Amino acid sequence: MGRNRKQADGDSNEDRYLSLINGYWWYKRRVPKLVAHLDQRAPQVRMTLKTKEKTLARRKRDQLETADDALWASFIVNGSNDPARLRYDSAVRRVEAMDFTFHSAATLEHVDNYDELRRRLLAVEESPHRKEIGLPLLGGIRVPKVKVSDAFKTYCDEIVADELVGKSSLQKAQWKKVKQRAVNNFIRIVSDKAIDEITPDDARKVYLHWLARIVPKKGEKATASANSGNRDLGNMRVLYDAYFKYQGQHNRTNPFDGFSFTQKNKRSRPPIPTEWIRDTVMKPGNLATLNEEARGILLIMIETGARPSEICNLEPANIRWSAKVPHLSIEPREDPEAPREIKTASSRRLVPLIGVALAAAERHHKLGFPRYRDREDDLSAVLNKFLRSNGLFPSKGHTVYSFRHSFEDRMKEAGIEDELRRILMGHTVDRPKYGTGGGLEWRRKQLMPIALKFDPSIV
Repeated sequence: MGRNRKQADGDSNEDRYLSLINGYWWYKRRVPKLVAHLDQRAPQVRMTLKTKEKTLARRKRDQLETADDALWASFIVNGSNDPARLRYDSAVRRVEAMDFTFHSAATLEHVDNYDELRRRLLAVEESPHRKEIGLPLLGGIRVPKVKVSDAFKTYCDEIVADELVGKSSLQKAQWKKVKQRAVNNFIRIVSDKAIDEITPDDARKVYLHWLARIVPKKGEKATASANSGNRDLGNMRVLYDAYFKYQGQHNRTNPFDGFSFTQKNKRSRPPIPTEWIRDTVMKPGNLATLNEEARGILLIMIETGARPSEICNLEPANIRWSAKVPHLSIEPREDPEAPREIKTASSRRLVPLIGVALAAAERHHKLGFPRYRDREDDLSAVLNKFLRSNGLFPSKGHTVYSFRHSFEDRMKEAGIEDELRRILMGHTVDRPKYGTGGGLEWRRKQLMPIALKFDPSIV
């Protein structure tokens, strides 16, 4: 005998199914009696994990445990269980536990993958469980057909899951909404077919659907923009490419390649003239019936150019009204219970409070704007409706975002240098970053000449 064995205690703790033999960890698990007659490894699964590190052994154990659960479930077909899918999932987990990536036989047979195929053959040859690992490792398990809707779920849950870290619930919903629309439209126009069966003709159907809306027949009005069509086609192109790269197929031709629309006249929100802001919007009484928090956000926006979503999501600690130079600290919310990211890395910034923004911050710095926290869409709807219905926009083309454009124009007209304007607006500075972009005292000094006179009663 003479073998140094140590069985991990019990199957309910974190070391379940682990055994230490001669310094190396093994995965040992009894095959359930219900399926023992269908599993050639019965009565016990036994596999070396080829590691002395317990943490790594636990990770591999988890993969093998999941693989066996899926395999045994595939032996019992009932309800909505898909045995082909379960066997495939089992194969993927088993291969991952061996530090390989599952590839189909067709992929491994490609001439560029000769070295990888050879490495796998050696692993099979060296294993005492050739029958059990040979098929999964060499791509002998049939890859089940995956519908577009299921591929999208994999895309969200696994492929780009890291992109959702730090987003609020609303931001996650908004992120998914446009991508889900592309998938829903594809299913409606074509079908919820297997993603590997999508053809260029299918992509062309989506293109023609949007073309009919963007360039309608003579006498009819356009019902969509080139941007909307490009978003759908682009999101399907990204989904297709990302899904197959995730499956190890990096050179697969994308059927959506080449389908897009030219957008010649990209609409931009017009700025609101300074005189209109000062004499109409900020005229005493004109904002009196707007709720207090929405009014405070609007007034801060006028003199900081910050995005409405940035202002309404400020924590009280980020409205630094009592600092030597009162300012807003616009940054991600890193609360694990209620995270929220900002638009881009360059959006993180310190913006001095001047004029009416300083007065509004004084009123709201203790609580912030709880009514609209994580409800920026509601805020935009309220502000746009109020300003439009009360005649406080110069034209139908203006929106609440126009105040942000106005702030940038006012800085430009005052001769404030381009780099500082970019920093204060949260735009990217196209050069290597050196220093802090000027201290708060200096930033405030640059902004003071553009501060608008106001009646304190409007706050």
